[in-house]
Amino acid sequence: MSQNRIRTTHVGSLPRTPELLDANIKRSNGEIGEEEFFQILQSSVDDVIKRQVDLGIDILNEGEYGHVTSGAVDFGAWWNYSFTRLGGLTMTDTDRWASQEAVRSTPGNIKLTSFSDRRDRALFSEAYEDPVSGIFTGRASVGNPEFTGPITYIGQEETQTDVDLLKKGMNAAGATDGFVAALSPGSAARLTNKFYDTDEEVVAACADALSQEYKIITDAGLTVQLDAPDLAEAWDQINPEPSVKDYLDWIGTRIDAINSAVKGLPKEQTRLHICWGSWHGPHVTDIPFGDIIGEILRAEVGGFSFEGASPRHAHEWRVWEENKLPEGSVIYPGVVSHSINAVEHPRLVADRIVQFAKLVGPENVIASTDCGLGGRLHSQIAWAKLESLVEGARIASKELF
Repeated sequence: MSQNRIRTTHVGSLPRTPELLDANIKRSNGEIGEEEFFQILQSSVDDVIKRQVDLGIDILNEGEYGHVTSGAVDFGAWWNYSFTRLGGLTMTDTDRWASQEAVRSTPGNIKLTSFSDRRDRALFSEAYEDPVSGIFTGRASVGNPEFTGPITYIGQEETQTDVDLLKKGMNAAGATDGFVAALSPGSAARLTNKFYDTDEEVVAACADALSQEYKIITDAGLTVQLDAPDLAEAWDQINPEPSVKDYLDWIGTRIDAINSAVKGLPKEQTRLHICWGSWHGPHVTDIPFGDIIGEILRAEVGGFSFEGASPRHAHEWRVWEENKLPEGSVIYPGVVSHSINAVEHPRLVADRIVQFAKLVGPENVIASTDCGLGGRLHSQIAWAKLESLVEGARIASKELF
């Protein structure tokens, strides 16, 4: 909680350095060994943690640098990292996000279609096809695995490495509060399923497996952030547009899985991140936050992270006028956006913080970002946004406490 001042954090991904990206490529190509790579990785983690501490970020992480994937991946690892941590997968050359496949849903039977078949993309097809339109769709095409056997968890060693990287960097920088981002069960379940009979079975199996990852993180005294863009973003990836009732049933399965996966963990060490996706498009087909907030608040977590600065969702602070924050929970509203290059003025950041504080209480507000900044913004702009976040929190603190 924020006591005596508004505390600050972010969602996870921070820009990787050229050195780290180069080391990742060389490791993938067999040009450097594991020992040399992890020396570079730890050095990069130490630097990004110290930079957060120097800036004034209260609850920090390792920038998701530990979510290592092959090649020069800056953003996208939030999902791809899980491919080596879940058993029961078979790798393919197919990228579900880049696929041209058009999948159709029926009432009561929701199925996700491909990125190219999203309703937002169809409405603005000319803009999406124009290379100078400014729409950033996010990532290079990579092969995705499929579920071909029982889903198990095999990432214990890799997750422990994430924890060790972060804690070593925190100790060196004198930081006390840290978090590790981890994939939510519903987000993991978005891979093609060729083993289970139902969607519910896939999601439940992902929850059972990933619960081990969450426990490793919280056992280390860190907060686990469950990355669950599927809860809001998936609405645009369903063709034709479903009924809100059907969609709430669909995400309800994923909320149930989250509750199962975090059962027994310290509530105050869990937080849930919701967003409407990372592509810099129009987003006119996003589902309103008010339509799903009731279901979101069923999640038995200690905090809710969500977009509050995006031009498409900044007005939705109003949902807190009609929805009560569960007891023992806090909110992590985004007060700077990941989807625009303009750096928010600290006064605007402060105004946003004050608005949320008036509705849920200043002690229940921890200022954050809309989503991860790594790979979506130039490094200079990303860090300038975090600086504005911290300064805005200082201004708001003087007015609220």
